[in-house]
Amino acid sequence: MILLLHGFPSSSRMFDSLLPTLGRRYHLIAPDYPGFGHSDAPDPKTFAYTFDHLTAVTDDFASQLGLTRYTLYLQDYGGPIGFRIAMKHPERVQAIIIQNAVSHEAGLSPLWETRKAFWRDRKSNEAALRANFLSFDSVRGRHVGSDPHPETINPDLWSDEFAFLNRPGEADIQLDLFYDYQTNVQNYPNFQKYMKEHQPPMLVVWGKYDPSFTVAGAKAYANDIPSAEVHLLDAGHFALDQKSVEITALIETFMAAKVTK
Repeated sequence: MILLLHGFPSSSRMFDSLLPTLGRRYHLIAPDYPGFGHSDAPDPKTFAYTFDHLTAVTDDFASQLGLTRYTLYLQDYGGPIGFRIAMKHPERVQAIIIQNAVSHEAGLSPLWETRKAFWRDRKSNEAALRANFLSFDSVRGRHVGSDPHPETINPDLWSDEFAFLNRPGEADIQLDLFYDYQTNVQNYPNFQKYMKEHQPPMLVVWGKYDPSFTVAGAKAYANDIPSAEVHLLDAGHFALDQKSVEITALIETFMAAKVTK
């Protein structure tokens, strides 16, 4: 059983390339959070878009399905949501797969200076944050990053995501949620404490061209879990879009060696 938790501004669709192969051997479950994909998007005036709340919804979803033992696959926003779940239910977590999800401040690139300013003073820095985070250039940049061959990446990926972000009311949802992202950084010591205490088997597959999350963020997991397998890939933030075959093979080897069905 693998519970796949997506990032921003993605949905369960980001895992499409894993389903045909991994789905033959494992039960894969990939939910969309509220406000993402095809899930409902309640008005932020009546629904609190916070990571604690999305965690509660996701955890309740897993409980409703009777999931009591699973491997967590965490990408981007899936990281802080997944680690909150793991801290609440450490007995349920068989292993963790990290794909460009940060749990250490060393993993935050210089792009986060604008984002941290938004946390300090939301009103004064919202315009800069929109350009840094929600503009077409920023959406494209999340996919392209520092990749030396951007022409090999399908432009539909960022065009589709930009269209999603321009749904009526979506920007308000994402700004509220990102304002709460500061609670994730505050929780990094708690995530690290969980890893050090419980030592879950861990596989890190990391696109090294990621403009938001640095390679140092990938390597930092080995400080908490010395047995963690860390693989740096010639890919960006959404590494599955470029290296799905390689990532699938790494997961299959890892799961066969570390996880009892």
